[in-house]
Amino acid sequence: MNRVRICTMAAALLAALVLARAAQAEDPAGPAIKVVPLQPGEQSYFLLLAGPPETKSFRSGLVTLAPGQSIGVHDSGVNEEMLVPLEGEGELRFPDRAAVVVKPGLVTYAPAHTKHDVVNTGTARLRYVFITARAEW
Repeated sequence: MNRVRICTMAAALLAALVLARAAQAEDPAGPAIKVVPLQPGEQSYFLLLAGPPETKSFRSGLVTLAPGQSIGVHDSGVNEEMLVPLEGEGELRFPDRAAVVVKPGLVTYAPAHTKHDVVNTGTARLRYVFITARAEW
């Protein structure tokens, strides 16, 4: 089994676990399971979890960046963010820290209240799942 397929399966499993946990926290009668196929077509940004009321605080999506493309500098505010790369290579960049490599097999993290950007530094498309969760209440 190749690394991209393993990473894709791991991301899907993680998303399912996150959904189940969030549903249990919101509904004491039991989890409301949601399954979202990772098939965005030609969309460069594909929302997987929309946050409340669907989950307690998780949001996630599938991002596809062309070579040289950037998601844009942003600050996730009170949310921390995790990236699960599926294919390609890039960097998670911070204005006041060293850049972090983004590639399959490496999960990256940006703390709450931290400006950051994701840039495709490779020659092929960069695809990753982002997961954000509220770090402060």
